[in-house]
Amino acid sequence: MANLKGQKAVVQNLEKQIAELKLQPGPVAREEIKRLQEQMNLLQGSGKAGDRDAWARVLLARHPQRPYTLDFIQMLFTEFTELYGDRRFADDGAMVGGFARFNGQPVMVVGQQKGRDTKQKLHRNFGMTKPEGYRKAFRLMQLASKFNLPIITLVDTPGAYPGIGAEERGQAEAIAFNLKEITKLRVPIVPLIHGEGGSGGALGIAVGDRVLMLENAVYSVIAPESCSSILWRDWNHKEEAARILKLTADDLLRFKIIDEIIPEPPEGAHADPEATGRAVRTVLERSLAELAALSSEQLLRLRSDRLRALGTFVNEA
Repeated sequence: MANLKGQKAVVQNLEKQIAELKLQPGPVAREEIKRLQEQMNLLQGSGKAGDRDAWARVLLARHPQRPYTLDFIQMLFTEFTELYGDRRFADDGAMVGGFARFNGQPVMVVGQQKGRDTKQKLHRNFGMTKPEGYRKAFRLMQLASKFNLPIITLVDTPGAYPGIGAEERGQAEAIAFNLKEITKLRVPIVPLIHGEGGSGGALGIAVGDRVLMLENAVYSVIAPESCSSILWRDWNHKEEAARILKLTADDLLRFKIIDEIIPEPPEGAHADPEATGRAVRTVLERSLAELAALSSEQLLRLRSDRLRALGTFVNEA
């Protein structure tokens, strides 16, 4: 009965957000409304996450109660001190980061943050980072490298913000710069994809030595809805698009895009965030310990080898 009451409250909150977003202009708000409606459908469904198809995992990755980046920071780190601004244009609320301690060890943590209510969603720009966010992220990573601190990135974004202002300020250049320069940092880097890994928006902070991924997270070159719109001219084929995009953790581990899958509770990370946090902590501890044993030269060489191996294929015809 308590679970039913809690689910009813979440549905009511989503209905309230949809009503509030209908008052907001622009395509971003309209797309968020569609996402919230799909989340309501998920809440009204049944079955365990492991029994669901690729599209259901997309919905789980977007679940309204799923832990966000700041939730993981609170669960995993202590003494988090957030830093702001890219020193060129502005601060970006969709990208958070700063110094912290992981099991007492100083680290730098950087990640994308979505919002839970309408006010937060607008402040965080629905988790869609602008160029100043990517420049802030690299500034913090560069600072970590200067002080020889490991870097942990927390990836959760539907994609980089495609607005005119972001494009005018160099969105593509900011992401490309990060892809090029992050590979040169001489400290361990561990990205965790814990929600949505949307296209270049995710890649802008997802270059690393050990790429981890939660069981029900997704990581793809394009959102299923957008893929459906391109291939079929509407959103009605999003389930099929999700399947052919091979965006689940199992697919990505098989293709060696990621290095390890972190299990979630049967109903998803939102069902037991503390258990999910403990699972993440265990894998993160091991990954950082393994990388700490390597010299900076070994790190750079292995990172280069890992990146060069991406996209290789065998023609079996």
